[in-house]
Amino acid sequence: MSIRVLVADDQSMVRAGFRMLLSGEPGIEVVAEASNGLEAVDKAARFHPTVVLMDIRMPELDGLEATRRILAAGDSARVLILTTFDLDEYVYEALRAGASGFVLKDDPPEQLLAAIRVVARGEALLSPAITKRVIEKFTRISHPQPPGGLDELTARELDVFRLIARGLSNAEIGAELYISDATVKTHITHILQKLNLRDRVQAVVLAHERRLFES
Repeated sequence: MSIRVLVADDQSMVRAGFRMLLSGEPGIEVVAEASNGLEAVDKAARFHPTVVLMDIRMPELDGLEATRRILAAGDSARVLILTTFDLDEYVYEALRAGASGFVLKDDPPEQLLAAIRVVARGEALLSPAITKRVIEKFTRISHPQPPGGLDELTARELDVFRLIARGLSNAEIGAELYISDATVKTHITHILQKLNLRDRVQAVVLAHERRLFES
């Protein structure tokens, strides 16, 4: 089954470039394009994409609010944020809104293609740089009480959650805890279910927003 992609960007040349790149890739199909956030929300509902490549800065409705509306509508699409540089001030807000990751517009083509496939599998794409900024952002604001469901996590699940919050990959978590990759995935599934989270990006944001693992 092919990965259905919606490209949302206000620059026609950018959209054309992504369409050219993706059209030649087996297993990936561009099903629609949008030039602003309102159009992205509408076309996500109409075309049911697997992945939305979402620019943040767009007219009428920005990518941040478009992401919120698409996910609030219960759409199963995964949102991959497009940004022109990795210090985009809106990136962490997009992650809080439910985006599954981000890519730079000037990333090599193979990196973008890999990102689309990762997100389409239901995984999240969160770089160490973003993790670091999330940490720095949330250490400067007030914090509500720990989330419901935290006391349902086992000791091992808390260990895994702590390492997710540090930005470690599944392989790195497995090596740290001496457990298999499959076991790591099982623990992550349980953590997300118990805390009612969409993916590990939201887990990272939650951990640092609530300062769950600060010494």
